[in-house]
Amino acid sequence: MGGPRRVPLRTIDVARESGYSVQQVRDLERLGVIPPAARSANGYRSYTPVHVRALGAYRGLAEAVGPVAARKLLLRLRTETLTEAASAISAVHVRLAREREETLRAQEALAVIEAETHRPYGTGQEADTMTITELAGALGVRSSALRFWEQEGLVAPERVTSLRARRYGPSAVGAARVVVALRGAGYGIPEVREIMRSSRRHDGSGEARRILRQRLDRIAARTVALLRAGADLAAVVTSAEEPAPQGR
Repeated sequence: MGGPRRVPLRTIDVARESGYSVQQVRDLERLGVIPPAARSANGYRSYTPVHVRALGAYRGLAEAVGPVAARKLLLRLRTETLTEAASAISAVHVRLAREREETLRAQEALAVIEAETHRPYGTGQEADTMTITELAGALGVRSSALRFWEQEGLVAPERVTSLRARRYGPSAVGAARVVVALRGAGYGIPEVREIMRSSRRHDGSGEARRILRQRLDRIAARTVALLRAGADLAAVVTSAEEPAPQGR
């Protein structure tokens, strides 16, 4: 995307510079993605380079977190302090890093599932187990989610106490990590169930590996999109600290 050529900019100028259509520019202004344009005496919109920057920021954010979240974040960036805005952008990077880490752990967990599948029952160590609260905390999910996954046949905990308190061994912990990654990739419960069943069969984890590799590739693409939007995001954040231009 080229840099803005002149000020003030017409709608068609902003469209050309941003890569959006004229109608998309108007729609994104209406949705609050870019600040309201100033209006000339004859009612025509008058834009500035900041509007082009905001559209560039939106493009990258929409790729990184989705269009709805991107619109909400841009609205925040224009109204918050510099410190708050920088923190909000950092949170997006952290989110992507966490998704990548979860997926890498899920890949490692597949190997654990395969090993546990062929290991005689009862060879695991008590020290390797986790309670439902511990596992939920490690995965960043609610305990109720683990119970639901159990009902759906996705994760099979061990029950070792007279009160039937759940305890999760290495295989169950691994399965839960894979479920988290698959759900994060957008797969529904029926699809996840079939993938998990395949993973427990001999040499049946190929589909899960393929999905997790695709998820890592997608996270990488989203991260690059966010990095490319960095300069535009900085322009949006710093422009929020400047006095608003007066309409003519």
